Amino acid sequence: MSGTAKLAAALAAAALLGACHAERAERAPPVRPVLSMVVAESSPNALTLAGSVQPRIQTDFSFRVLGRLIARPVNVGDLVEQGQVLAAVDPVTLEFAVKAAAADLANAQAQLANAAGVEDRQRALLTTSTTTQAAYDAAQQGLAAAQANLTRAEAALAKAREHLGWAVVKSDFAGVVTATGAEVGQIVSPGLPVATIAEPALRDAVIDVPDGLAHSLALGTPFTVSLQLNPAIRVAAAVREIAPQSDAATRTRRVKIALDNPPGTFRLGSTITASLAAGSAPIVRLPNSAVLEKDGRTQVWVVDPKSTTVSLREVEIARDDDGVIVLGGLQPAMRVVTAGVHSLGAGQAVKIDEESAP
Repeated sequence: MSGTAKLAAALAAAALLGACHAERAERAPPVRPVLSMVVAESSPNALTLAGSVQPRIQTDFSFRVLGRLIARPVNVGDLVEQGQVLAAVDPVTLEFAVKAAAADLANAQAQLANAAGVEDRQRALLTTSTTTQAAYDAAQQGLAAAQANLTRAEAALAKAREHLGWAVVKSDFAGVVTATGAEVGQIVSPGLPVATIAEPALRDAVIDVPDGLAHSLALGTPFTVSLQLNPAIRVAAAVREIAPQSDAATRTRRVKIALDNPPGTFRLGSTITASLAAGSAPIVRLPNSAVLEKDGRTQVWVVDPKSTTVSLREVEIARDDDGVIVLGGLQPAMRVVTAGVHSLGAGQAVKIDEESAP
C-alpha cells in the first residue's frame, strides 16, 4: 500500500472515530440543574389537617305514621327545649280511628253486660233444675267470649290513641335544629326525617386523615384544635373515634376528636385546624412536587452524593394539607429532587442548585 493510501485510511479511521464520539456525546443525557432537599425528620406539630366542628349527639326525628304535614314550627338554627313540638301531621284520620275504637269498646261493654246477665240467670235456674247443664255451660262460654272481646276492644282503643299521639313529633332533649327534611303540605312517610336536633354541649372536631397516616393514630392521641378564623383560639382535644375503613373515593378515614371544654366560639359547623400535639413521633415531609406517580407506583428521585446521578426509589406516602408525609422508603440525610421530576431519566447526571445545597 502506498503512502498516500495509508494516509487516506488513517484519515478515514480518525473521522469514523470522531463520529462515534460525537454520536455518544449526543446520546448522553445533559447535566440538569435541579432543586432538591435533604430528607430530615420534623416535628409532628407541622402536621395540620382541616376539619369542622360537629355535634357528638345528633338525632333525626321523624313520624311513625303516614300523613300530610300541617305544621313545622322550627327552622335550622332554632333552639328547642325538651318536649317541644317539632312537626305535626293532619290528625283527622287518626281521630276517626280513635272514635271507631271507642265505639267498639262501648259495644264490647254492652255485650259483656248482657252475657253476664244471661250467665246469672242460667246459674239461678240450674240450682232449681229448671235449665240444663249444657245451657249453663253455653252461658259461661258466652260470658268468657264477651270478656275477651272487651279486652281486645280496650287494647284497640289504647293503640288508636297512641297512634293519634304520633301525629305530633316532639324533641326528646334540648338542642339546636341543624337540618329540616320536609315542608308544610308534603306527604311524609314513617321514618322520613323532618328535623335534626343536635346537642350543642358535646362537640367534636371531625377531620379526614389519609389512610396511611391513620394507622399511626390511636384512641386518646392528643391534638390541638384551633379556629381557622382566629388561630389564637385553641383547645386541647383527643381522638375519640377512628373509622374502621377508608373511603373508597378519597382513601381517607374519618377521625372524630373530642374537644375538651371548648369555648362558645367553637360553634357547630365552624372550620378548624387540628394539629398533632407535642410528644408524638417525628415525621418526614416532602413537597407535592417531589412525588412521581406512574404505573400505580409512587416514587421519588434520589441523588447519589458521589456520582451526582439520580435513581428512582419507591416510597409509601400520605397526603395532608401541607404536602406529603413519607411513611416508608426514605432515610434521613438522603437528597431528593423536589422539582422537574417528570423530565429526568435513570442514571442522569444532575447539578445541585446552590440554594438547595447544604
